[in-house]
Amino acid sequence: MRKKELKTVITFETTTQAIGMESACKKNQIAGRLIPVPKEITAGCGMAWMTPLENEESVVQFMSEHEIIPQGVFQVEI
Repeated sequence: MRKKELKTVITFETTTQAIGMESACKKNQIAGRLIPVPKEITAGCGMAWMTPLENEESVVQFMSEHEIIPQGVFQVEI
């Protein structure tokens, strides 16, 4: 079994927003991927963007610059 690590998990209200985040991040080579929302979080569309914890500040800045509005930003052991 793989060791769990603390990750940044960003949730969205709609699937369209989550897929938009994925597209923008891929286009700008930002590390991360879409995942099902972890059971520890109750949130919107059921999809979330996961990125390494050390990227949290830069990803939040990126979302602000690109007018991507998250439902929530969490730190979760995954």
